[in-house]
Amino acid sequence: MMGIKINLVKAKAIAHEKRRASRAEEFAPLDEVIMKQIPGVSATEAEAQRQVVRDKYSALQTQMDAAVSVDELKQLLPKG
Repeated sequence: MMGIKINLVKAKAIAHEKRRASRAEEFAPLDEVIMKQIPGVSATEAEAQRQVVRDKYSALQTQMDAAVSVDELKQLLPKG
């Protein structure tokens, strides 16, 4: 009996798409603050928060690239 074999390279590509979508979701409100230059709201603070998001997803990208199984990728996928 043959089991289903999942292509890890394609699975990683899908996982990275989900990672990018989650990153964009987290960036959206911060981008809006920077773009609109809302009085009383610090663009500097928004940019600092954007860096936190960048660092988080950069680390996730590295972990996804290093994953050796689909199960490992599933554990890394952003929730939500």
